[in-house]
Amino acid sequence: MPSIEGEPAGRRIRGLNADERRLQRRRQLLDAALEVFAAEGYPRTSIEQICQTAYVGTKAFYEVFASKEACYIALLQDLTQQIEDKVLAAIRTAPKDDTDPIPRIVATFAHALVDDPRVARATFGEAAGISPAVERQRRENRRWSAAFVETLWRRYDDLDQNQDYSRMAIGAIGGMFELIADWLLDASDSPTFEEVEVLVTELYEFAEVVRVGIRSRSAEST
Repeated sequence: MPSIEGEPAGRRIRGLNADERRLQRRRQLLDAALEVFAAEGYPRTSIEQICQTAYVGTKAFYEVFASKEACYIALLQDLTQQIEDKVLAAIRTAPKDDTDPIPRIVATFAHALVDDPRVARATFGEAAGISPAVERQRRENRRWSAAFVETLWRRYDDLDQNQDYSRMAIGAIGGMFELIADWLLDASDSPTFEEVEVLVTELYEFAEVVRVGIRSRSAEST
């Protein structure tokens, strides 16, 4: 990673070199972007608002991101990685005698999205229709989630391994995302534990209905 223009590469400020300070500013900007995009929405958010919230100058913003769109895409990638890490951790820590961890994985996925409502608002409430680049990122996120779901089906259900379940997985993820987007319309700024648990239950029930359908389809083909 190149050093910031005009700064000696080896110079340290507050114990950080130029590259480390750039990473720190990037983190500040992404945290601020989450706050502002969730509160104001993408169209009403300006680079100046993000910078003010992050206590970072606009010049420093452009040293990290080329545009507001680039910042938003980076935020989507960052949030997606956080969610993926939590879900994968749930799999790694599953008890050895847990023959069906899917319910716990679905709950982990749901809580990762809605325990902090800003995450859901900044993604589901804003991502559609912004730009082709944002739409590509959104589709990549859905495809990863769908591929992960299909992997779980194949691992824990007795399925016909010769069948292609990818489209069904995309449909399942799309349905879950729509449930979250609809929930956001009525959710308070600080949802209660009970409100979150209702959504988690609905997501699990929907996922199970799809899962039963997949198993039934597989059984019919064998």
